[in-house]
Amino acid sequence: MRRTEVVFPLEDGGGFKEKLLLWAQQYTEVIWLDSNDYQHLYPSFDAVLAVDALTAIKTDHHHAFDDLKEYQATTADWIFGYLSYDLKNDVEKLTSSNTDHLHFPELYFFQPKKMIFIKGNTAKFHYLPMVDDEVEEDFNAVRDMEEKDTPELRPIPGEGIKARIPREAYLQKVEQMLVHIRRGDIYEANFCQEFYTEEAGISPLKAFFGLNAISRPPFAAYLKLEDKYLISASPERYLKRTGNKVVSQPIKGTARRAEDPEEDQQLKHDLENTPKERSENIMIVDLVRNDLSVTAKKGSVRVEELCEVYTFEQVHQLISTVTSEVEDDISSVDIIRSTFPMGSMTGAPKISAMKIIEKLEETKRGLYSGAVGYFTPSGDFDFNVVIRSILYNAADKYVSFTVGGAITGESVPEKEYEECLIKARAMRRVLEE
Repeated sequence: MRRTEVVFPLEDGGGFKEKLLLWAQQYTEVIWLDSNDYQHLYPSFDAVLAVDALTAIKTDHHHAFDDLKEYQATTADWIFGYLSYDLKNDVEKLTSSNTDHLHFPELYFFQPKKMIFIKGNTAKFHYLPMVDDEVEEDFNAVRDMEEKDTPELRPIPGEGIKARIPREAYLQKVEQMLVHIRRGDIYEANFCQEFYTEEAGISPLKAFFGLNAISRPPFAAYLKLEDKYLISASPERYLKRTGNKVVSQPIKGTARRAEDPEEDQQLKHDLENTPKERSENIMIVDLVRNDLSVTAKKGSVRVEELCEVYTFEQVHQLISTVTSEVEDDISSVDIIRSTFPMGSMTGAPKISAMKIIEKLEETKRGLYSGAVGYFTPSGDFDFNVVIRSILYNAADKYVSFTVGGAITGESVPEKEYEECLIKARAMRRVLEE
């Protein structure tokens, strides 16, 4: 469907972004994706806002990828949305029996009437014909938004944030996972735990502004779909397609940041040279290579970066970049289906790891460790990995964030727990201060 495009120059790109999100709150469907100026990670634009659904698809995992494939082909337009982790049950003979406290649909995509791309000092408005007479009015409305319109972030009250799995139980569960590894059932698995609070009313947009400010990640996302919200400071790309090239950038290996520059440099060096951290990453790289080979041209799978250290506001991370080439007629949805869920959030071998994860974790992952992103009219796509994220069901007043880490044969349960607390620090700080 053809869209009207109008470009406006910006005097203050950062300020315009914040005003744009404030303005967007009038809509029922909102997705905001922000690269935070990480230009070296294959970005297509600095940021994009999609609002106001013309059409949408909302479903559970049954035939989800087939339904998405049909929806994407039928709209032949930009569509934005998410894939929850539990779509694994559509890909393999698996189940999700853990308790779901958040009640998000397992798949949700919509075709926005209005899209606004930020690139450099310009805002490009892409509007469908039925709303293109509102472009000028909307630009002026955004520009004239005042900071006083920013909602207040109310701190989490009462008992505060609680762990779904107590520390001692977590340590025991990691020991159980190590038994599976020693027995040869798996080599590695991503084990996660939820932190939550009930009867909590938060301001999702203010929480996003806070989390994004202290994290500045390359794959930040804010999602509002009716009464359900995602507030994401994800540093990880799941999968991107541009023409015939597919890119995956798994993260495995984490170290904290230090205020002292010398200590911070040492932590970075240690991360890069610790055998356990490197082996975690390399195992997932092998898994990603295998996943991509399903749809790749023969011999086209390449590891462009292996265990490169990337530094973010809160942590250092080991990131690898794996690419492949695909034929023109390969469906984008089929590329995603053949690699989903992403290896960095499952383990190896993938199916065995997912079965053990399901048995040892205590809550349904849902959107956590799923993916948020978009398809273009030509079938290109880009999706993040939903980690370092807060999920909020406003109707139920339920706030949740989940963190995890890779368990390998060299894992020490106490250190794995400490890594979880490091990853949880930014979300907890935003919600409790």
